[in-house]
Amino acid sequence: MPVNEDRQKFVYDFTEGNKDLKDLLGGKGANLAEMTNLGLPVPPGFTITTEACKVYLAEGQEPPALRDEVSGHLDALERRMGKKLGQADDPLLVSVRSGAKFSMPGMMDTVLNIGLSDASVAGLAAQAGDERFAWDSYRRLIQMFGKTVLGVDGELFEEALEEAKRAKGVTTDVELDAADLRTLVGEFKEIVARETGRDFPQDPREQMDLAIRAVFDSWNGERAKLYRRQERIPGDLGTAVNICSMVFGNLGPDSGTGVAFTRDPASGHQGVYGDYLQNAQGEDVVAGIRNTVPLAELEALDKASYDQLMQIMETLETHYRDLCDIEFTIERGKLWMLQTRVGKRTAGAAFRIATQLVDQGLISEAEALQRVTGAQLAQLMFPRFDEKATTELLGRGIAASPGAAVGKAVFDSYTAVKWSRSGEKVILVRRETNPDDLNGMIAAEGILTSRGGKTSHAAVVARGMGKTCVCGAEELDVDTKRRRMVAPDGTVIEEGDVISIDGSSGKVYLGEVPVVPSPVVEYFEGRMHAGADAVSHEAAAAAGDDLVQSVHRMMAFADQMRRLRVRANADNAEDASRARRFGAQGIGLCRTEHMFLGERRELVERLILADTESEREQALGALLPLQKADFVELFEAMDGLPVTVRLLDPPLHEFLPDITELSVRVALAEARQEPHENDLRLLQAVHKLHEQNPMLGLRGVRLGLVIPGLFAMQVRAIAEAAAERRNAKGDPRAEIMIPLVGTVQELEIVREEAERVIAEVEQASGVRLGLTLGTMIELPRAALTAGQIAEAAEFFSFGTNDLTQTVWGFSRDDVEASFFTAYLEKGIFGVSPFETIDRDGVGSLVRAAAEAGRATRPDLKLGVCGEHGGDPESVHFFHEVGLDYVSCSPFRVPVARLEAGRAAALANGSDSR
Repeated sequence: MPVNEDRQKFVYDFTEGNKDLKDLLGGKGANLAEMTNLGLPVPPGFTITTEACKVYLAEGQEPPALRDEVSGHLDALERRMGKKLGQADDPLLVSVRSGAKFSMPGMMDTVLNIGLSDASVAGLAAQAGDERFAWDSYRRLIQMFGKTVLGVDGELFEEALEEAKRAKGVTTDVELDAADLRTLVGEFKEIVARETGRDFPQDPREQMDLAIRAVFDSWNGERAKLYRRQERIPGDLGTAVNICSMVFGNLGPDSGTGVAFTRDPASGHQGVYGDYLQNAQGEDVVAGIRNTVPLAELEALDKASYDQLMQIMETLETHYRDLCDIEFTIERGKLWMLQTRVGKRTAGAAFRIATQLVDQGLISEAEALQRVTGAQLAQLMFPRFDEKATTELLGRGIAASPGAAVGKAVFDSYTAVKWSRSGEKVILVRRETNPDDLNGMIAAEGILTSRGGKTSHAAVVARGMGKTCVCGAEELDVDTKRRRMVAPDGTVIEEGDVISIDGSSGKVYLGEVPVVPSPVVEYFEGRMHAGADAVSHEAAAAAGDDLVQSVHRMMAFADQMRRLRVRANADNAEDASRARRFGAQGIGLCRTEHMFLGERRELVERLILADTESEREQALGALLPLQKADFVELFEAMDGLPVTVRLLDPPLHEFLPDITELSVRVALAEARQEPHENDLRLLQAVHKLHEQNPMLGLRGVRLGLVIPGLFAMQVRAIAEAAAERRNAKGDPRAEIMIPLVGTVQELEIVREEAERVIAEVEQASGVRLGLTLGTMIELPRAALTAGQIAEAAEFFSFGTNDLTQTVWGFSRDDVEASFFTAYLEKGIFGVSPFETIDRDGVGSLVRAAAEAGRATRPDLKLGVCGEHGGDPESVHFFHEVGLDYVSCSPFRVPVARLEAGRAAALANGSDSR
């Protein structure tokens, strides 16, 4: 319709949009428009924009111009279809469907068959020549409208439907005839009137307007907000609304509905994948309430439609250059496309498909990196079930989302959440899941359903979340009311019994199945079977399956493209060697306090509590050779690569006797009149050094300044170890890091002492060591005075764990158990700032410190060694800021490598889907 140039356009016909307008039209609307432009069979319709939704949510009502725009587009649709909405003798019916920019399967609302009423149901029956179809469509409208728009408890409709089937002696709704359904419509209308205090609306335009508002409102529904938090989708995007003329799959055996994938979303393999259901509407497939047949069987049922669908699938995959997820309906032999989108897939499928598309010439290597994520790579590194285990097999279903999940069986989402919060691992067992189960699905280790296929709600959501899922295990009788499941051999699984589900094979086991390392981990280790000698990654990939080979290729792409180097946090030679096998380019953090555990703890205690210089020298003398041996092993394991050694940074209380335990010991000795002079002296010293908040007390550089000789001993051990390795023809590259510096004066004092010690060792050994000295930036003051600190530092390593604590005033050790859950639920945090870098707060300090440091010292090396160094989203930020490297735990090194490559590819402008 014509729109005034001076006001915003809120409604677009399907012929007016395209796939690049997802911000405005949502994913569904943009793709319906794209398919329309491609000439594919799409039922006519129009889209209300996300901007209209934003106005509605902000002001509590639709934009004033929206009603007229909708009326204009509805008039055009009615003219095109040759009938009016709800027309008594030949009604135009429409669907009202949500469609946000990002796919949120089942999280928002949809209503089908809008326009049916007491006046038009007979007209629909006459036009279709099928009275049963008309009454089936009407009962579906009342059921969906009642639950979605009017807020009626959906269980009331389900119970009435189940009672109708019991009374008829049938098991599926398809077996109910027209008279049964007419009676059911009456019961549904009574439920609406009783529960809402009003009759089911008979005016078709009122039905449509109320449904549009319900879709807008569903953007802020609890399950939608929960899903957005889980998937890190911004909460201010809003949803579009798609008004589409109805086509019917429930018109008899020559009709049906289905979901198709251009490749297997579980494995990535090419072929015919999807589900089809005769004589059904679309919601029946995704709801999983009736078990579908494989899409390939459509060829025997309706070859013409099948062949046309195969051609369309090839067209769409080539056009979108990716796996496409398609919803379609066949109405009496006529194929209609209802939706397409870039499909959700498992981690393994993502890697396989990305490399396949490169080989087909559809995407570049840089684009391929944007089709996989570090989170998916981490999933592939999880252990898998040992196929040789002899655990009892209960049954099998459809392998919907891979993984090995073990937990106690629970039969409702409330219990899943409750038990999970108490530390239990659970498997959510349902006949089928629906959007209201989202809380339980998030809490569970895996999901098992007895109904539904690879396109059911459970399967789609599980794949999106990376959860293990087995669907359609029909041989398992799930009884949610009695909280039990019965296997074909009569074995009863009660709630709380442990089961194991294999999302790669579809098998369900009783008890806990042993796990073995993932083949992807074996690849990174340079091994492809247990006990094998280490080989090159190329050889390991060649010996692996196609998934391992795909991972190898994607890692090669990432390594070629990334600018950020990736180091590991490692405190011993074993961790260092593993990190190196995983591709680490050095050690970014060696925590020397971890070297003083066990028997050495007593030596540190003696050092801290020493009263005289002689006692202190004795303790330092005992520690020096131990430290040197540690560093020799570490430098040998990382030969030729940088090793950043952080000088001692323990919260002091970790190396002192427990004050309560010591006080009790002294009191008991006094009561027994036993000698206790040493304990009493120790207690007095501990009282003197006792701190209320040790994390902000005598630690880091402060400890080195207060305890003479401590840091000098460590520097000497590092220098002597480096000299020994050089004399052994090694190539040690040590970097000495002073922790918890807040002012340049602290750093200058320690640096002066360190340089003196290094010079002594160089002179004694006759070796030039080339050691560098730098500091950790982990206090706000250090970040704010980074320009000054850079005068005395050759490198900065951002300690984002402590920096996050001190910027926010949060104790990392306490907040998870206190208020973080509430903050996440209320949306104050989308994700914990200890998990992903807080860009606006902590991140701004990192950026400012990096800029100020390099302004003082242009060649200043910059890295990060907090756990954020292995977080995918944070890695992208560190790339943007211009750091030289990230450092993380050894197991996360491959994830950081991949994400560093993705960050570079994205910065270079490759496809970001």
